[in-house]
Amino acid sequence: MKRQRDRNLHVVREQEDPTDRIVREILDELNNEDDFQSELEDSGRRHRRFLRRRWIVGIIVLLAAAAGVYLLVNLQTYSQVRVTDEYNNGGTANNSYREFADGILKYSRDGISYLDQKGEEQWNHSYQIKNPYIEAGNSSAVVADKGGNDILVIQEDGVKGEIHTAMPIEKVSVSEQGIVGAILKNDTSAEIMCYDIAGNLLVEHKTSSVGTGYPLDIALSEDGKVMQVLYFYTQDGAMTSKVMYYNFGETGKEKTDNQVSSHEYKDTVMASGFFLDEDTSAAVGDNCLAIYQGKEVPEEKVQIALDKEIKSVIHNEHYIGLILKNEGKEGYELRLYNGDGKVVISKDFTGDYSNVKLCKRQVIMYDGKKCSIFMRNGIQKFDGEMEYNIMEIFPVAGVNKYIVMSADGMKKVRLVK
Repeated sequence: MKRQRDRNLHVVREQEDPTDRIVREILDELNNEDDFQSELEDSGRRHRRFLRRRWIVGIIVLLAAAAGVYLLVNLQTYSQVRVTDEYNNGGTANNSYREFADGILKYSRDGISYLDQKGEEQWNHSYQIKNPYIEAGNSSAVVADKGGNDILVIQEDGVKGEIHTAMPIEKVSVSEQGIVGAILKNDTSAEIMCYDIAGNLLVEHKTSSVGTGYPLDIALSEDGKVMQVLYFYTQDGAMTSKVMYYNFGETGKEKTDNQVSSHEYKDTVMASGFFLDEDTSAAVGDNCLAIYQGKEVPEEKVQIALDKEIKSVIHNEHYIGLILKNEGKEGYELRLYNGDGKVVISKDFTGDYSNVKLCKRQVIMYDGKKCSIFMRNGIQKFDGEMEYNIMEIFPVAGVNKYIVMSADGMKKVRLVK
C-alpha cells in the first residue's frame, strides 16, 4: 500500500504545472529557513540562560566571599594596632584634641588650630584662655573659657565669631548654624543667654531659685530655634527637676518668655540634656532617662527608669549611650538606646575609662594607653593597649582604620590580632 501511495504521489508531482512546482519548492525552502531560524533563536535563548546562570552563580559567590570577609573582620576582637602612617604636627602634652568635621581641632590655653587627616594645619587662631573646653556639633563648634568670659564660634574654615560675657561661663551649647546658648553664673544668680554667630545677643533670660530653679544644662536644636534648659530646685526638702523648652520662632512668639513646654520630675536631678536630631531630644537624670519628640513643641514620649549609678552619658544623632556601674559584681554596663527608647546594646565590661564617645555606630572608650571599642551589634571590636597615651581617637575610611592623637602627633593605625 505504501509503495502504491508513493507511486501515486510521484505521478501527481510529474503532472504538476512547472510554475506550481517552483512555488512549492520555494515554500519548502522558506519553511526550512523558518525551522533553521527557530533553532537559532532556541539556541540563543539557551545561551542567554546559561550566561544568566553563570552571572547569578558568580554574584552569589562574590556575595558569600564578601560576607565571609565582613564576618571575619567584624566578628572578632582585636588586641593590637599597627601604625600605617605617622604625621608630625608639633603635638605636645599641653595640647588637647577634638574630632570635628573631617579633621581635628588642636587647642590649648594659647590658641586653637584645625588639622586635616594628614596632620596639616588648615588655620590657626591665637587667644588667651585659662580653662578652654569645647562643645562641637557636625558643622559648628565653640571653645569656651570655663569660669571665664570668652567664647569663640568655630566652623571648618575658621573662627566665625567671638563673644565676651559679663558673667562667668558655666555651660555652652551650639547649633549647626553657629547660634550659641550659654549658662552664665556668679555667686548669687544665673542667666541664660543666646548669641548669633557674630556674637550679637539674641536672648537674655534671668533665672530664679524660687521660680524656675537653678539651670544645670542647656542644649540647642540644629537650627537654633528651640532651646532646652534643665533646671533644679529644692522645696520643703524635696528635690525637683524641670525640663523646659523655649521656641524663638513663630510658635513661641506669643508665649511668656517663649516657653512652649515644661516637664517636672520629682526626686530626680536632671543634669544632662541634648538634641539627637531636629525632632528628638533627651534629658538624663540620676534615676531616669526621658526622650522627647516634637520639632516645635517637644513633649515627653517615653520615660525609662534607671536602677544603676550613671558614670557617663554619650550621644549622637542616632543613639543615647550610658555607662552604668554594676551592682553586686565587678565592672560596668554599656547600654545603648535608640531614639524610640529601645535598648540596642547591653554589654558588661571591666576596666575604668575616663573618655567615652560615640562615633557613628561605634562606642570608643579610652584612658591612657588602654582602649576598648564596641560595635552597634554588641561585638567588642578592640580591647587592648597602645604604645602611647591616647588623647583622641576616631574611625576613618578603610577597614579597621583609626586616627589616634598623642603627645607625639597624629598616627593612622589599623587594628590587628
